[in-house]
Amino acid sequence: MRLLHKIGLGLSLSAAVLAGAAHAQQQQFVNVLTGGQSGVYYPMGVALSQIFAKDIPNARATAQVTKASAENLNLLQAGRGELAFSLADSVSDAWKGEAEAGFPKKLDKLRGLSATYNNYIQIVANADSGIKTLADLKGKRISVGAAKSGTELNARAIFKAAGMSYADMAKVEYLPFGESVELMKNRQLDATLQSAGLGVASIRDLATAVKIVVIPVPADVVTKVGDAAYQVSVIPANTYTGQTVDVPTAAIPNFLVTHSGVSDDLAYRMTKAMYDNIDTLYAAHNAAKSIKRENAIKGMPVPLHPGAERYYKEVGLIK
Repeated sequence: MRLLHKIGLGLSLSAAVLAGAAHAQQQQFVNVLTGGQSGVYYPMGVALSQIFAKDIPNARATAQVTKASAENLNLLQAGRGELAFSLADSVSDAWKGEAEAGFPKKLDKLRGLSATYNNYIQIVANADSGIKTLADLKGKRISVGAAKSGTELNARAIFKAAGMSYADMAKVEYLPFGESVELMKNRQLDATLQSAGLGVASIRDLATAVKIVVIPVPADVVTKVGDAAYQVSVIPANTYTGQTVDVPTAAIPNFLVTHSGVSDDLAYRMTKAMYDNIDTLYAAHNAAKSIKRENAIKGMPVPLHPGAERYYKEVGLIK
């Protein structure tokens, strides 16, 4: 009797172990690679992870703070994330393997999921710094985003097109948005260049603490960048406290990118869940409101993931 009890107990334990293993196999890990917490990628990434956790069976979804575009793409290539936000020019550079942009080898595993919203080059100076134009930045102290981040690559491109370089500045700091703003509040920096969605939290915070000037990036400078990803655009009046007029600048599309190791089923489910719950994404940040399904595959710098393609065929976006 005792032997039968032991056998029964052993079988029960084996069944439990097998059930646990089956559950672990079914669990879908979805790590969304974002950016700094004071940017736009992070709140949108958190919203996406919540959507995935709710809509994808057995999904364990998280949003990871990163240094944004370039780091995100390198992490995807290494299989250390399932989905990432990145700027169009960074995605293009990664696909080509541009060493200067931080990609010594072509990141051949990258696959596109969807276009999202535009980043805007937002150069903001303390009003008392005397900076009113790009040329006025010469001899001043500026932060250009984390080294080799999408923002920093944008900064290099804009300054080069304007006939300038970092050597023209008195001091160049490579800092995330939040830290840049804190140094500006303390008068340790004169200006910050931030490539982000309109109404980014860091600049809103700065504009309520000190009087700011938003520096224009003229259309001819945007054109001279020589990259189709850079589009002539404006930062509308009253985007930030004290900014009473439209300010010309460059806009650069953002993309959600995945990799070839992500299953077709998961890529399909992520794409479908995002668009089925787009209002949740819109509520996460004002910049998200420009995300439209009809624009999802426009200008995609890498091949579309087959799972995402399946969804777009299903909804008639791809014939």
